[in-house]
Amino acid sequence: MLGKRLSQCVDLFMDQPLAGQKTGFAGLGNMGRANARHLHLAGAELWVWNRSPGPVEAAVAMGMKSAASLPKLASEIGPGVIFINLTTTEVVEQVVFGPGGLHEGLHPDAMIVDMGTTSVAKTREFAQKVAWVDAPVSGGQVGAEAGNLTIMAGGTEENFKRALPFLSAMGARVTHMGSSGAGQVTKLANQLIVAQTIDAVAQALRLSELSGVDPARVREALLGGFAESRILQLHGDRMVRRDFAPGGRSVLQLKDVRLICELAADVGLHSDTLANCRSQWERFVHELGNGELDHSGLFKIYET
Repeated sequence: MLGKRLSQCVDLFMDQPLAGQKTGFAGLGNMGRANARHLHLAGAELWVWNRSPGPVEAAVAMGMKSAASLPKLASEIGPGVIFINLTTTEVVEQVVFGPGGLHEGLHPDAMIVDMGTTSVAKTREFAQKVAWVDAPVSGGQVGAEAGNLTIMAGGTEENFKRALPFLSAMGARVTHMGSSGAGQVTKLANQLIVAQTIDAVAQALRLSELSGVDPARVREALLGGFAESRILQLHGDRMVRRDFAPGGRSVLQLKDVRLICELAADVGLHSDTLANCRSQWERFVHELGNGELDHSGLFKIYET
């Protein structure tokens, strides 16, 4: 009997490795909602905050706790870990350091983990003010829902080890890339490849179509060859079907391309293809007004 109870306790611990950990989460968008749910299911005592009430109400219905304000969220967590999943660098700075931000209730031993894509320079600045881990992700909403995101983290070794059990609840592959900002550099490298590959796939499929060859068959023929990629597989399929309902919104893809260009300028990388990439996304989002379409919708730029 004792052995059976011990086994049950071990199983419970394995199922809920974050049991008893008081944790905060600010930003319950498509990615944040899923990530918060995985922390909750892993046993964390989760306090949440979001600008709009709907996602908070849904989180409370699942058993999470609502914080009425950002300082309240910070004070409830005390010396624990607070995750933020926000859209832009400006929003990150406002939520953490602005009037009514987390800093007004932040415990000296608390740590913030930023899971969004944020300016490298600003990330390094933030890490001088509070314990900070930059942990942007790849895998999109599908990966967030499944809990198998690829997470690339920057920060001190001590802070990374502290964040790792939480990150492991949300991702299948978690890598410490180096000091503060290294995670963001890695994510921007990822986004550079994504942004330009979407453009290349869009051109290839439209070229095929204009040449009288079925782009769906072209895509199928290329899968398994040297041109195969997740972009060709998933976004190529969207392009063939003209299904551009938002998963990864184009306005956020443009935001990331701008951050890539900012970093490139800071480190002295000069690239005509990167400049053209930004020009394409700027045109698609602002001139053509397609910011709310999925980023695979860049295909439409070749239909004009």
